Amino acid sequence: MIASSGFRKYIIIAGKRNVGKSSLMNALTGQNVSIVSDVAGTTTDPVFKSMELSPLGPVTFVDTPGLDDVGELGRLRVERAKKIFYRADAGILVVDSEPSAYEEQVISTFKDMEIPFLVVVNKSDLLGDKAYDLSRIYQTRFNSKVIVVSSKERKGLENIGKILSELIPSDEEIPYISDLIDGGELVIMVVPIDLGAPKGRLIMPQVHAIRETIDKEALALVVKERELRFAIENIGIKPKLVVTDSQSVMKVVSDVPDDVELTTFSILEARYRGDLEYFISSVKEIENLQDGDKVLIMEGCTHRPLTEDIGRIKIPRWLVNHTGAKIDFEVWAGVDFPEFEELEDVKLIIHCGGCVMNRNSMMRRVRMSRRLGIPMTNYGVVISYMHGVLERATRIFFKEVIS
Repeated sequence: MIASSGFRKYIIIAGKRNVGKSSLMNALTGQNVSIVSDVAGTTTDPVFKSMELSPLGPVTFVDTPGLDDVGELGRLRVERAKKIFYRADAGILVVDSEPSAYEEQVISTFKDMEIPFLVVVNKSDLLGDKAYDLSRIYQTRFNSKVIVVSSKERKGLENIGKILSELIPSDEEIPYISDLIDGGELVIMVVPIDLGAPKGRLIMPQVHAIRETIDKEALALVVKERELRFAIENIGIKPKLVVTDSQSVMKVVSDVPDDVELTTFSILEARYRGDLEYFISSVKEIENLQDGDKVLIMEGCTHRPLTEDIGRIKIPRWLVNHTGAKIDFEVWAGVDFPEFEELEDVKLIIHCGGCVMNRNSMMRRVRMSRRLGIPMTNYGVVISYMHGVLERATRIFFKEVIS
């Protein structure tokens, strides 16, 4: 079974026309995915191919048109190719000659977008020893990793998966809650039972928090909102931490003493899967929203919307009430990426907790938003911010509160 696009690594193959990008794509995949021709500019639109690449795992290679394409149509093709770069986990620059303005442009783009890249000197079957001279030139001038291959003869590609796996940084694993508590301490978890709660079960963030608390040999007490004050006053142990559903944070904060730490499941998700500091800094873009601005509600899965759906109904309602602006809300649901055109004019991305995603796939979306210059935050951060309790709900994570 091929992994969904949210979990694959995207590898962009770039370079001038007729350097052998399509031949490289075909050699890597072992299939004639891209049309190969001696005519420059044969590839006119990005070509996608998904496969398993050991030891990297599931990847999608993207064969792009030559970035030196000419004419008005060529310009449009180049612009379309560049739009694919925002999705990249790594890049491959294919060359067969000394660096020119085109190669410098691609490498500059990779570096500006913080995309790790590999230079592939192609056509070693034709270039002979000159291919290794070119390898040294690229390595010295750009301080880059370079390999020499022959796509036609499918030689030199044996270690490309290992090289790419070393280039692509692994996102740091972050504890969910265990680093915030010690053994023997009490954690109270406020779990509302409403229309969004699955019958007979808890949702994944709640289960995750309970499991890590137990593994830490701490005490986990699960209550509904109306039992929280009673529990705090009668349990006989001062809680180290109270974790609540974001939608109940306003009621909960009034019941929790100020010397007891408080956060929400969604904020825990933001830290565990994404970039909490970035989400906190991005949420302030809410204050700049004006009439007609587009806000993208992004969900990591597909589900049947509820009558009072948190992302599609409640957050938009709260945002309109908070800003007084007539905002244009759009929803993107699922593991696939939006196309570049669907992100144009977006002023703010508000993402769900991402409980069905892993950290790598969430961080890819974070990097995507950074590259495009679109602020991105998440449900829990937005809710706490608009209810005036964000500082309270995040102080446990920072020695100095982010303001």
